[in-house]
Amino acid sequence: MKSILFLVTAMGVMALAVWAYRQNYETQAALREVDQLRGEIADLRERAGVLRAEWAYLNRPERLADLAHMNFDRLGLIELGPDHFRHIDQVPYPLETLSIVRLQGVQE
Repeated sequence: MKSILFLVTAMGVMALAVWAYRQNYETQAALREVDQLRGEIADLRERAGVLRAEWAYLNRPERLADLAHMNFDRLGLIELGPDHFRHIDQVPYPLETLSIVRLQGVQE
């Protein structure tokens, strides 16, 4: 009876040792994957920072103004100034067209 108990106990200990061995290697593999992902995230953040800096450099107002002047004959772009904006009460609305559209919407 004692030998069966020792045998069952020894097999249980061996089973737990195999389980612990597998868990150890699975944990190490997961930690390696986490380190790899953290490295990729750091690389992507650095790349995003470089791209933001390049975007800011390419969108400088003086550069865009120079490009607009160089390509004016093709694009027809002009610089916006304060005189290009109006107050809302200065916008001419086509009153006749609006009333016709409203009447058509009511009839349908």
